[in-house]
Amino acid sequence: MRSKAVVLALAAFPCFNALADDVRLPEVVVREKADSDRVPLHPAGDTAALLGGVPGFSVQSAGGVSSLPVLRGLADDRIKVRIDGAEITSACGNHMNPPLSYIDPTQVTATQVVAGIAPVSLGGDSIAGSIDVRSWQPVFATAGEKTRVFGEIAAVGRSVDHGLAASLGASAASERMSIGYSAATTEGDSYKDGRGRKVPDTLYKSTNQSVGLAAQGNGNRWVLRIGEQRVPYQGFPNQPMDMVRNHGVFANLGYTGDFAWGRLDALLYWQDTRHKMGFFTQEKTGTMPMDTHGRDIGYTLKAELPVGHGGILRLGNEYHRAELDDWWPPVAMSMMMSPNTFVNINDGKRERLAFFAEWDAKLDSRWTSLLGIRSESVRSDAGRVQDYGCGMMCMSDTLAAAAFNARNRSKRDNALDLTALLAYAPSPVARYEFGYARKTRAPNLYERYTWGRGNMAMAMIGWFGDGNGYVGDIDLKPEVAHTLSATADWHDAGSRLWNVRLTPFYTRVEDFIDVDDLGPGGMMGPTRKLRFANHDAHLYGINLSWHAPAWESSTYGSAEFKGKFDWTRGRRNDGGDLYHIMPANLALGVEQRLHAWTHVAELKLVGAKSRVDDRRVEGETAGYALVDLASRYRFGNGLSVQVGVRNLFDRFYALPLGGVNLAASPRVPLYGQGRSVDLGLALTF
Repeated sequence: MRSKAVVLALAAFPCFNALADDVRLPEVVVREKADSDRVPLHPAGDTAALLGGVPGFSVQSAGGVSSLPVLRGLADDRIKVRIDGAEITSACGNHMNPPLSYIDPTQVTATQVVAGIAPVSLGGDSIAGSIDVRSWQPVFATAGEKTRVFGEIAAVGRSVDHGLAASLGASAASERMSIGYSAATTEGDSYKDGRGRKVPDTLYKSTNQSVGLAAQGNGNRWVLRIGEQRVPYQGFPNQPMDMVRNHGVFANLGYTGDFAWGRLDALLYWQDTRHKMGFFTQEKTGTMPMDTHGRDIGYTLKAELPVGHGGILRLGNEYHRAELDDWWPPVAMSMMMSPNTFVNINDGKRERLAFFAEWDAKLDSRWTSLLGIRSESVRSDAGRVQDYGCGMMCMSDTLAAAAFNARNRSKRDNALDLTALLAYAPSPVARYEFGYARKTRAPNLYERYTWGRGNMAMAMIGWFGDGNGYVGDIDLKPEVAHTLSATADWHDAGSRLWNVRLTPFYTRVEDFIDVDDLGPGGMMGPTRKLRFANHDAHLYGINLSWHAPAWESSTYGSAEFKGKFDWTRGRRNDGGDLYHIMPANLALGVEQRLHAWTHVAELKLVGAKSRVDDRRVEGETAGYALVDLASRYRFGNGLSVQVGVRNLFDRFYALPLGGVNLAASPRVPLYGQGRSVDLGLALTF
């Protein structure tokens, strides 16, 4: 694909610092903006990796740019993910195109993560929390200033997968108008593990570009964003097939207006995705085309009204419609995949309408509160389906299609979400938060409407990377989660020098969408055949994070210690552990600044995973320790040079949330990346 030498690139990826916001009491919040002074330890094309430092956050391994986010043991669709306020639905039976895969890390300018007790204004139809990612933000010239032009050219090279990533961002602005353009591309070969062996089917390539146009005046601001993504290929080692094409286009138009009575925010968005699965590399071979067409359209309206003594009342209305068609073209000369097109989901629809009210109040100098209520209606439906029509070879699918077509497939789920947060600050150096949330998530289209009962049909469904096969259930109930948590936050008087934050939490989920075991998949089929099913479950754990100054001197510069510790347990009430619960893990880091130099060192300790989901035949993994180092030197002309080493000691380890590598023979756990030397340059102007 490229030379096997380490690529010296043209720039480095941005990292992030804390940023203020108007919501007072989110439980775990990271608000960030691009800051070229920071040195990234993870120069990859996967946006989910940017959030690795958030307490309670982890990633479920998938393709090179398509990892699935996990918050406190709850993953993927259980998290409300928004890109510039827009909702994107995974248009794939394996969730190869999750929302965060549609934006490159270099295009991210701000993030907000709220785990557990998320304000109702941050979205519904989720039980784990919210992730809000922002791309280009308009900047306008000041009064009397000439047109401003600024930007950055960036790229980075990685030795572990001979990878190369490059990006360009540029903006021009007057007092009234602002325009911006960004483009980013990233690609890599299959990476090597800590023993120097190739981990097959982990290669990928992705390109994203977008244009933004903004106008302001008289207290009003309009922002239009349009863009596209092209992924010509992306290997998925823990799925039976790969992505051979993903083309997404989007547009969203936002408005913000300040009035005498308060503020109005509105957004209209649209996304169209064409997705294909198949095989493209000799590292995992086969013949079976699969096509998907997904469409998202929606709007949000939110009004903020000041109420007595510095309080804010938020009122909102949201609408989101997701449409999905999923079909598998016949394979010529195949006895099992012809002569008809296999129609997996036909004219699938999922339509949500929501209203919410939220009161953010300052009760006195020490007490604040946030109370919210949200009502949602979720309607879903799907059309008639058909199997390949291959007679006795696929009789189980023929019978399943007939039974599915005979059903009434229209469903309506009603949801009521509640949030109550109370914070007490007895002194300038301490703050204590207490909260309860009731959150609801309705089944997605694949959980409800996938119907195939043959080994092959079931093996094609499931975003868990476990080698099992899944079938849906039209009669699934929505998940309802009740979360309790308390947070102790100790800090210096200005909340700038040091901070320690401790959060224990407990979540009880009624009708958690898990699985029932239908039996083994057979010699050529999935490991187990599973049906999505409602079962009560509970999760609990602790998140701890901290940062503090280490030293400051004219000789050694300044340094800061940072770290986090996460521990989560998840169990079904009728017995057994939940799938893909990250074991206890600890991250310790130090960052030093001396003149134009910035140095970062991080130690990651991950415990052994011995509590596993036996229903999914989840494998245990051993504990491991990784050391990452990075340095950057900034020249005075906007140029910076960076070098980093990840997994310094080339440790060999299995990813706790990696699942099974189906591309390997025999099947083995998905192993993590070995040592990587990362080199880059950055030029800002």
